[in-house]
Amino acid sequence: MISHAISMRPERPSMMHMLALALALVVTLAHVTSANAQSNRPESFADLAERVSPAVVNITTTTSVASRLDDAPRLPEGSPFEDFFRDFFDAPEGQPNRPRRNQALGSGFVISEDGYIVTNNHVIDGADEIRIEFFSGLELDAELVGTDPATDIALLKVDHDTPLPFVPWGDAEAARVGDWVIAVGNPLGQGFSVSAGIISARGRALQGNYDDYIQTDAAINRGNSGGPLFSMDGEVIGVNTAILSPTGGSIGIGFAMSSNVAVNVVDQLQEFGATRRGWLGVRIQDLTEEMAEAIGLDAPRGAMVTDVMEGPSEDAGMLAGDVIIRFDDGDVSDTRSLVRRVGDAGVGRDVDVIVFRSGEEVTLSVTLGQRELFEAAARESAPSTPSAPEPSSLLGMTLQPLDDALRDELGLPATANGLVVREIDEASDAAEKGIRVGDLITEANQQPLLTVEDLETRAQDARDAGRRSLLVLLRRDGDPRFVALNLED
Repeated sequence: MISHAISMRPERPSMMHMLALALALVVTLAHVTSANAQSNRPESFADLAERVSPAVVNITTTTSVASRLDDAPRLPEGSPFEDFFRDFFDAPEGQPNRPRRNQALGSGFVISEDGYIVTNNHVIDGADEIRIEFFSGLELDAELVGTDPATDIALLKVDHDTPLPFVPWGDAEAARVGDWVIAVGNPLGQGFSVSAGIISARGRALQGNYDDYIQTDAAINRGNSGGPLFSMDGEVIGVNTAILSPTGGSIGIGFAMSSNVAVNVVDQLQEFGATRRGWLGVRIQDLTEEMAEAIGLDAPRGAMVTDVMEGPSEDAGMLAGDVIIRFDDGDVSDTRSLVRRVGDAGVGRDVDVIVFRSGEEVTLSVTLGQRELFEAAARESAPSTPSAPEPSSLLGMTLQPLDDALRDELGLPATANGLVVREIDEASDAAEKGIRVGDLITEANQQPLLTVEDLETRAQDARDAGRRSLLVLLRRDGDPRFVALNLED
């Protein structure tokens, strides 16, 4: 019985057997993973390209440029080739110089059957004529509806007897890094071309306040500008705008303006012929950890108000030193997000703005103005260039209170007050924070400064409150900026 029972027990597997089973399992999982990856990769982009290409257009612009002998190569007077060059570049005697006609190429896409076309502002900027070529070979002249240099978006219009093929907008916010995309356009003037890649990054900022670029490795070259970046659903999630390249050709770093920005701009151009962005009437800056600590804010979030101009925010009671932490029922993470949200909020709307002030949250009701009107009115103001005068040292700086003579020298109004930085210790925290000779320090801990003694008092008050930093407001070339200075030795 015992032997029978022993013979019925399963034999214990050897170590080699177990290793073989484990290896087989790993290989099987690898095959499954590879198969899944293959199934997620499109076998072909042909159906998508065929579906969207009829709505993608080539754009040719023509610009007249005055032709002058001054533009020709210049030779020494008396050169044996002087007459030849004059005859070649100048018009026949008795006739005016004829203007040159420069041509440029770009791309675009139709967004409605009645012929509205989106492209980049830089594609059509300064053009006298705009010619549209469709995938079918149809050619039409286009009229400019409006442009927005801030986002490099332009809207064109063509007329045709029959409805035109068009493509829908998609939601760029729903796109994820790693998603497949295709770019369609007219690279280097070669005609309709399709390139595929993935979304490499989102939320890229290049240089503008309203930037929200999708980065892609789909090949984008000169001539692709203004063309669409498509999701795999055939929806436009970006307007191809720029590339990063040391050679001028694609190296796999291209940028498309997010559809969520472009749609709002295009809607305004279509309705008004220009953008109408909301305006708060404040200058703002991001907070550092030291600045947040200096004012008692729990974290460096929101946008700190450095200056309140005459307009909506001043009327609502906003003050320099306020930190905007919520705007129109949404949290504010930084200055860039606030600028975009204010611009998109509309003109004339009443919105609630919550600010952090003196350790408390204060709700203000602001009626938004129009940024474009403010910018047009403010273009004539010219900032003064400060220079330095005389001593009293504190926090690594040599400071002098303003007087009438110094105000005249610096071109400041009679109402200006504060301390001018005459010298700065290059090893000091103030120098490390970017304070320079000629800066005017007007406030400390959100209280005005008239004398160096005022600054000493504010610093001691901050130390007594257990704070390691002192928040000062300085102005440079007319622009305000907050800086948190270290109070620890």
